[in-house]
Amino acid sequence: LGFWSVGYAFAYGGGLRDDDSYSFIGKTNFFMNGVEDEGFWLFQFAFAATSATIVAGTLAERCQMSAYLTYSYVLTGFVYPVIVRSMWSRHGFLSPLAEEKFGGVGAIDFAGSGVVHMTGGTTAFMASYILGARRGRFEDHLGNTLKKPKAFPGHSDSLQFLGVFILWFAWYGFNAGSALTISSDVGGKIAARAAVNTTLSAAAGCVSALFINVIYTERRNGEAVFNSMYARNGCLGGLVAITAGCGVVDHWAAVFIGSVAGLIYLLSSEFLLRIHVDDVVDAIPVHFSCGVWGLLSVGLFAVPDFMDQHYGSSDHVGLFYSGDATLLGVQIVAGMFIIAWSLVIMCPFFLILHYVGWLRADSLEEMVGLDVSYHGRTSDGDEKPNIEYIEAMRLQKKKNKNTARVADNQFELTDAVRDERINGTISVQDIINISAQEEIINDFDSVERRDALDQREEIINSKP
Repeated sequence: LGFWSVGYAFAYGGGLRDDDSYSFIGKTNFFMNGVEDEGFWLFQFAFAATSATIVAGTLAERCQMSAYLTYSYVLTGFVYPVIVRSMWSRHGFLSPLAEEKFGGVGAIDFAGSGVVHMTGGTTAFMASYILGARRGRFEDHLGNTLKKPKAFPGHSDSLQFLGVFILWFAWYGFNAGSALTISSDVGGKIAARAAVNTTLSAAAGCVSALFINVIYTERRNGEAVFNSMYARNGCLGGLVAITAGCGVVDHWAAVFIGSVAGLIYLLSSEFLLRIHVDDVVDAIPVHFSCGVWGLLSVGLFAVPDFMDQHYGSSDHVGLFYSGDATLLGVQIVAGMFIIAWSLVIMCPFFLILHYVGWLRADSLEEMVGLDVSYHGRTSDGDEKPNIEYIEAMRLQKKKNKNTARVADNQFELTDAVRDERINGTISVQDIINISAQEEIINDFDSVERRDALDQREEIINSKP
């Protein structure tokens, strides 16, 4: 709805003058008024939606639904469209379609390594940093830093593999489809090249990430471990990296780009753990880090003939083909612009959400799981939602509605009971009772606090 109402207009609408002059933002086609090519609108909408879903994966398991709805609208309605206009519209100052091209060539981002994936990845990093990690990820229930981050694995590897294959298949629509949006006699050849390069880079990223991790674990622990998670995310990293240059690089370059993307993913994922940024699905390493590499790789490997086929000019091509670093420099400027614009708008936005208490989910909701608290059931359907529990959450929400952030001491017991909750040795009703004792601990004097602490410990100690 954000892209329908204002996003497309800001991205592709006309400026104050009906010519090809630069304009920061569009001023026509709001609510699709005057849009003649509805197919193009739908194609661009898919890109906009993708940028928002990147953020959702990173913030899973502790972000409020209200935050998801609001940041999705702002991202697809304003932040992303301005970047699209700058790089893909004929009115954009970085666009290769502009009458006066930046650097004489414009920034080349064939299908969105920078425009889509870096935008979503930058926003995801900022949001995750402000939101904070899931309880128990990097610290125990007393606030002490864990020697090794605690893993929260997904409940189904099969579904995760299915998701990756669905994404891989859909990527052909983005990459090969982008070649068909231009009027060219060789559009079909460009689309075929984009599809082949997409396949090669994805496969290379998968193999690269998997076997680099195998070598690392074997050297470190003496035992080789084939971790399917790295294969999946390495594949996605290869897809993200090739997206910028899939139509203008050769096949060998696509393999190299995907292989390097697998390594970049592994290094970036480890870096996030070291700085204690909790990314549930590793979306930041996949989309931001590999997106940066994808954008830069065009400046290295863009083939002169392919640039001429798609953009009508081969004056500035990849560094390895011409020794000319102009295109690489323009790609760097484009990446810096994407990061800066996303930070300038979305950082204050998330800080405001955090301040008014709309960003992080309530402690009780996070402890039991947002599937139950927001959707009324668990993801695997093993447990029916408890009506008393739902009511307890509603009461707690009313108490905290004017609080900027739920006090940290309400989380004191979260990690202590998380494992018991998962293993089924502590019930929902026990959690409600513990939460009630927490309220007493926070609200009353020292004598009543001691009694409440004793009752809370009895609940825990009574469990096998």
